[in-house]
Amino acid sequence: MTGVKGFDNELYIREQASFIRERMRRFEGRLYLEFGGKLLSDLHAARVLPGYDPNVKVRLLKELREDAEILLCIHAGAIEHRKIRADYGITYDADALRLIDDLAEWGLSVSAVVITRWEGQAAARAFRTKLENRGLTVYAHAPTKGYPTDVDLIVSEEGYGANPRIATTKPLVVVTGPGPGSGKMATCLSQVYHEHRAGGKAMYAKFETFPIWNLPLKHPVNIAYEAATLDLKDFNLIDPFHLEAAGEASVNYNRDVESFPILRAILERITDGDAAYRSPTEMGVNRAGFAIVDDEACREAAKQEVVRRYLRCASEYMMGMADKASLEKADLLCKELGIGPEYRPVVPAARRAAEEAATVAESTVPGAAAPHGVDSAFCGAALQLPGGEIVTGKNSRLLHAATAAVLNGVKRLAGIPDSIPLLSPLVIESIEKLKSEILRGRNPSLDVDEALIALSIGAALTPMVQSCLDQLHRLRGCQMHLSHVPSPGDEAGLRKLGIELTSDPVYASKRLFVE
Repeated sequence: MTGVKGFDNELYIREQASFIRERMRRFEGRLYLEFGGKLLSDLHAARVLPGYDPNVKVRLLKELREDAEILLCIHAGAIEHRKIRADYGITYDADALRLIDDLAEWGLSVSAVVITRWEGQAAARAFRTKLENRGLTVYAHAPTKGYPTDVDLIVSEEGYGANPRIATTKPLVVVTGPGPGSGKMATCLSQVYHEHRAGGKAMYAKFETFPIWNLPLKHPVNIAYEAATLDLKDFNLIDPFHLEAAGEASVNYNRDVESFPILRAILERITDGDAAYRSPTEMGVNRAGFAIVDDEACREAAKQEVVRRYLRCASEYMMGMADKASLEKADLLCKELGIGPEYRPVVPAARRAAEEAATVAESTVPGAAAPHGVDSAFCGAALQLPGGEIVTGKNSRLLHAATAAVLNGVKRLAGIPDSIPLLSPLVIESIEKLKSEILRGRNPSLDVDEALIALSIGAALTPMVQSCLDQLHRLRGCQMHLSHVPSPGDEAGLRKLGIELTSDPVYASKRLFVE
């Protein structure tokens, strides 16, 4: 399915912009639009909808920029506990700063930052000061009293009224934030409350790409959403409110369905009886399903994503970062689709590479240990190139398996024979000596991050190496699997290259501490 286009971005922008404008016309006053998921770099959507531009939503905002402004929410608890985004490997507060900078590069500015569930946390106070010292407007919203059951208290001066009103000027206010639980909905409803208290009009709507409401409940794209939210325990279901109100089956997820009755009650209280929406589906403005132009391509891509999520969860469970219920759910989702790890082509290839490394060593020296001693393992890596060809790599005294696979991949793309080494053994041995004798490292072989630096140095001296360096950008979006959990340096280097990595839940060493 490599290179197959399943999603039309231009159709999506036209369809989505038109529908949002229609929603704005429907309500006189200001529309507060909660943006769920990633506003920028939506790599999950790009993986399950082939052809999807990871930044298409920010392109949509540029289309609406004359009417729109942006608020960014971040949960004070996420700042205090230094919560990490698994996809970027950075904290949520750092991701908020990154998002502000990235939007500025697109010509879009954040009019204010809202720190939600503010209780004077020390780290949140420091973050607020940092932003204000850089000229950003910051608001602090305390936890809403009475939420989620006491509507009378929620919709009162002690509830939403206790929050400072955020100054807005445009008819469309996009409310976004890093990750789930950032307080976007509460910020929207608080603002709707203040607008009505001041004698104006405003309404709330929700933009959420997944699940896609007009695809079947068990469509692989919607199943992939469940696989992507294992930590949140989300599950998809037919929206019962929409089925009753409109007689139409539509897909939503449990949290939106469960919270809808209280959300409708809050909106009715704020607007004196005009709740506007009969169901969570009506509340949404998602039109992604209408831009799918090749359903089969999207089905196949989504199946691959479900396998990736299962493998990631299996490794995280082994490392104590995921619970058993999440792993069981991931396994169940694979079974629903009739697939397993081997459905991902690079998985059996990486495992074979590890087995071949062990077989060759045994045939050469019976009982031979792995490259880094009896405590280590023979490791294999497989990388699928843009044209679909798979190259492999094995660990050695000089290179990690992932490093070998990347180097073999760029050699293949540059037309360099496998027999020609890209990195001089003298250079590798010099780095090895630095790592082991001076930096006191226990694993002197080069991980991916280190090899990229060595490759760039070699490129300054050798045109052949430069030709391989020029191919690195083509690895973005390529698939890789390791027969073992990657080292921090491998994971960092592969993330920078944009390679989609999975691994078997097996450690490469018996040592507990991994450098």
